[in-house]
Amino acid sequence: MNKISICVVGAGNWGKNHINTLNQLNCLAGVVDKDDNRLKYFKEKFPFIKTYNLVKDTFDDNYNGYVVATNAHSHFSITKLLIENNQPVLVEKPITLNSDDATTLHNLAIDKNVNLMVGHVLLFHPAFKKIKSLIEDGTLGELQYMYSNRLNLGTIRTEENVFWSFAPHDIALFQYFTNSFPEKITSRGNDVLQNGVHDTTITTLEYPNHVMGHIFVSWLHPFKEHRFIVVGSKGMIRFEDSVEGKPLVLYDKSVDWKDGKPIPHSGSTRHIEYDDKMPLTAELQYFIDHLNGDPITVNNSESAIKVIKILELATNSLLENK
Repeated sequence: MNKISICVVGAGNWGKNHINTLNQLNCLAGVVDKDDNRLKYFKEKFPFIKTYNLVKDTFDDNYNGYVVATNAHSHFSITKLLIENNQPVLVEKPITLNSDDATTLHNLAIDKNVNLMVGHVLLFHPAFKKIKSLIEDGTLGELQYMYSNRLNLGTIRTEENVFWSFAPHDIALFQYFTNSFPEKITSRGNDVLQNGVHDTTITTLEYPNHVMGHIFVSWLHPFKEHRFIVVGSKGMIRFEDSVEGKPLVLYDKSVDWKDGKPIPHSGSTRHIEYDDKMPLTAELQYFIDHLNGDPITVNNSESAIKVIKILELATNSLLENK
C-alpha cells in the first residue's frame, strides 16, 4: 500500500500542530505558507517534505489530501480551489465567515464527490465523547441544560470577534449533544478594544424539548477557564479542560418531587475515566481513514453550515442588543 501524503496549507500557530501531528502519523508530505522563514524552519525539521508559497504549485505532486489551517478569512478561497481540483480537504474552523460561502463549498464538494471535513476538534475529545455516551445510555437522564465558559487573556483577533473565534467549538458540542438546531438565540456582549469587534459575549441558546444552553466567551479575562457543564434529570457532569488533570466529574444530583414540592437530591460524586488520546490525532486519523471516499459523518460540511448559521444568528442578536 502506498504511503498516504498530506499537504498542510498554513504553518502558523495552529497549522504547526497539524504539521507535527501528521508527522507522528507518518503522513506529512508538504507544507504551504507565504512566510519563507516558516517554510525554512519546517524544511530543516522535516527534510523529506516539499515546501511551497502557493497552493496551486502543489497539484503536480499528487497529494492524497489537504489540511487548511490559514486565517479564517482565506478559508473559502483556498478550500474552493482545492475542491475544484478534486482534493479532499480538512479545513479549520470556522469553515468560512458566512453561511452562503459554507453552502457553496458544501455543494461543490458534493458535485466533485470529495470529502470536506471541518476542524471542530473537540468532537474527537475523549472527554466529550464520554459525555455523549452518558447522555445516550441514560445515565444523565433527560438533557436539561448545558453551559460553556471559554475565557482567557489570549490571542485577540481583528478580523473576527471573540464569539466567532472561541464559540464554534462549543456550538458544535451543543449540536452534538442535542442533535437539534436552536429555536431561539440571544446574545449580548461588549466591544471594549475595537469598535464592532466584541471582546466578551454571553449567548443563550434555546433548543427543542426545553433544553437550554449558554456560552460565555472572552479574551479579556484575568485567568484561563475552559469549563463545560451538562445537567440532566438524573445527574450532572463537569469537564474542566483548564485544570490540572482535566477532570471529568459525574454528580449524582437531581430534583425529586414529593407532595407537589421539589426536593433536591445530592448523592455521590465520582471522577469518570476517559482515554488520553489527543483530539487532534484522532481527528486527523479520521480524515486519513476517509481518504478512500467513505462519507464523513463527524465534522462534515453539513454540520459546519449549521454552526455558521448559529454564529450569524448570534451576531445579529449582538447587533440588535447593542
